[in-house]
Amino acid sequence: MDFALPPVGEGLIEVELVRWLVKPGDRVERGQSLMEVLSDKATMEVPSAFAGRITGTLAEAGSKIKVGNVVMTYSGEGEAAVAPVPHASGAKPMVVRGELSGLLRAAPHSNGTATVALPSAAPSVRHLARKLAIDLGSIRGSGPGGRVLLEDLAQHLRPSEPTEKKVAAPKIDYGTPGTRTKLLGLRRKIAEHMVEAKRAIPHYAYIDECDLTDLVRMRLQLKETFAQVGVKLTYLPFVVKAVARALKRIPVVNSTFDEATQEQTLHDTYHIGIAVAAPNGLIVPVVKDADKKDVAGIALEIERLSQEARAGKSKLEDLKGGSFTVTSVGNIGGLISTPIINSPEVGILGLGKVVKRPVYDAAGLIHPADLIYLSFSFDHRVLDGAIGAAFGNAVIAQLQNPAALLLPERFAG
Repeated sequence: MDFALPPVGEGLIEVELVRWLVKPGDRVERGQSLMEVLSDKATMEVPSAFAGRITGTLAEAGSKIKVGNVVMTYSGEGEAAVAPVPHASGAKPMVVRGELSGLLRAAPHSNGTATVALPSAAPSVRHLARKLAIDLGSIRGSGPGGRVLLEDLAQHLRPSEPTEKKVAAPKIDYGTPGTRTKLLGLRRKIAEHMVEAKRAIPHYAYIDECDLTDLVRMRLQLKETFAQVGVKLTYLPFVVKAVARALKRIPVVNSTFDEATQEQTLHDTYHIGIAVAAPNGLIVPVVKDADKKDVAGIALEIERLSQEARAGKSKLEDLKGGSFTVTSVGNIGGLISTPIINSPEVGILGLGKVVKRPVYDAAGLIHPADLIYLSFSFDHRVLDGAIGAAFGNAVIAQLQNPAALLLPERFAG
């Protein structure tokens, strides 16, 4: 019997076959993943609509297949009446089960039934509560109107209970000598995107030095406190917050450029992409509304996005909508880079590693300082050197006043 590629998403009629997850002779169950496909930088696993044995595969990795094309033959119990729609990796439908009822509050409805109401809390707080298995319904929030805040969760932690076990990130493939590899799937998409970006965008680089001494000191002071509520505090959340505020001061950088219409769109949302080195290539998930999130919320979102990217489970909605990108090689090594702009954005920031260096202060005395090099690339079609320098100065001003990054926007100045 034939198995045809089922619908893979609204408006999608063609995908690329990345790899088979089964082979001829394998016995499969209904709902088991058969193949991994790629569309618009989102990977999806196609589930089986039958139970039986695979007798043949009719497409090779790297080939384009359309919805309705026969891709496999099998023998067994027969196809289901309706083939299940594959989901983007990690994007499973939410099911509210009985054991989750403690995270929700039931409110009486006018017809006597009960409706589910979420506690008053920010999405980052809800995410952390789920991660730590804390019942938000049992917490009396200290925020306005009883809103549950991040610090409220700390009071409900039980040290004897281990938090969620971290899954080791897959190792990056550095290659095997003597082999020949075809560009497939995500790696091919990245190659096409980078070539197009370099072909179309006249890049120019702007590099400046930033003294992070105060930020390094403050992060060390806060690191343990944040860890107690399950937040891994790195430098990146501070940088994302600083970039969001700098974009508000230099709005022309928070834009995208449409080459076809020769139009530049200045955005009033601040969605910051973060480049993540995944096993199959570079992924740029997006921290949405970074200006509205606090540093802890940004840190939680970065951790979620990074873990899903490294596990190959990024959701399509997490990869779209960015207006500026931050990439970092500092955790690996290196001081300066010249990053390629993530088209259609018009700017990107590359972070080097933080290094301790002797510097002169205003009095001419030498003292140790923690320095980082900020490497910007800008689209010279719409951003001139003076604008790039102004934006760089705005980012540095934010990073050198780290305490203000912890304050709400209205108090930051």
